[in-house]
Amino acid sequence: MNSICIEQLPASRKTLRLAVVTETYPPEINGVAITLSRFIDGLRERNHEIQLIRPRQNATEHPALVGGFNELLTGGVPIPRYPDLKMGFPAKRMLVSQWTRHRPDLVHIVTEGPLGWSALLAAIKLRIPVCSDFRTNFHAYSLHYGIGWLKKPIIAYLRRFHNRCLMTMVPTRQMQAELSDCGFHNLRVVARGVDARLFNPGRRSESLRRQWGVAPDTPVAIHVGRLAAEKNLTALCAAFIGIRQRHPAARLVLVGDGPETGALRIRVPDAIFVGTRQGEELATHYASGDFFLFPSLTETFGNVTLEAMASGLPVVAYNYAAAAQHLRHGDNGLLASYGQTIDFVAKGGEIAARYAQEPERFRAMGHRARLTAESLDWPRVVQDFESLLLAVARDD
Repeated sequence: MNSICIEQLPASRKTLRLAVVTETYPPEINGVAITLSRFIDGLRERNHEIQLIRPRQNATEHPALVGGFNELLTGGVPIPRYPDLKMGFPAKRMLVSQWTRHRPDLVHIVTEGPLGWSALLAAIKLRIPVCSDFRTNFHAYSLHYGIGWLKKPIIAYLRRFHNRCLMTMVPTRQMQAELSDCGFHNLRVVARGVDARLFNPGRRSESLRRQWGVAPDTPVAIHVGRLAAEKNLTALCAAFIGIRQRHPAARLVLVGDGPETGALRIRVPDAIFVGTRQGEELATHYASGDFFLFPSLTETFGNVTLEAMASGLPVVAYNYAAAAQHLRHGDNGLLASYGQTIDFVAKGGEIAARYAQEPERFRAMGHRARLTAESLDWPRVVQDFESLLLAVARDD
């Protein structure tokens, strides 16, 4: 009897028709927009069909419509104190009509504004499974804008929003625990990645440092982010003033812009303000600094932490968000006790002292920061995200 050869064919991988609802997307510059674009690009590479629903960013903008990706643009208004960002108008009727004709397998909501709420109600009405991201600490921001009395109503709204979803994705285990304590359910951790090819120590530019007016051995502290009250810039200024007391030649480079720019120019008049930078130019600025100061206490993650580490910079940050997850105190950076400005200032002085007094140990910290970032590649992170999306679509 002749043997029969049976060819083993791999099972085909399921793809999704995924509707993603967000109120921010590139070319807008912020952590939510940039991270979301990486996830969407990764999903498209894995052959998922994406519909992106977002507010129109300007009056002349036209929706993208290319293979495996299309956009549905809605109306919106600028967000107070964030004029470059839009809050989407409610659009439940439009979404019900759209999704009745072209039904997605899953709706994923990134932001919890009026557009996100409309999408949630439309998905529930049509019995489409829906999941969400928790990406912005709006309840924490309220304390920095004189409306702390709104913190409880805001967290109540966010809890109601996310608990109506089948799953809410958060960037760190710490955030998962905090939200769980506040009554949020069905939380899953999805890490963030970093482009270690773009952000790398090889981009260090002595030419750029000369433009800053610093010598090769001048310690340069760098900070990247929106210059706004919720970023705890008071601690940043205090840390740098402490560094200058020990190292008068030290300089502070601020990459970014925002409503606190004017006040910072007064508080730190000899800081170097370079404005907003993107892409290779941003990566060159990171790599041309010597260490990274990140005092924020309101991040859900803090992408800039990983970008600095990938650039070979030891990071000084609070024991919170991305820093808590990826920094090892004394090994690839320094961690200050959460909310303790005095400790953050002390850690800033310590990293500057290591730069000046223990150069080999300092360089080893930067090298280990780079090695940590290299393990956080985007393809692996996108795969984890995809697995959760497929699980929600399958289990509904």
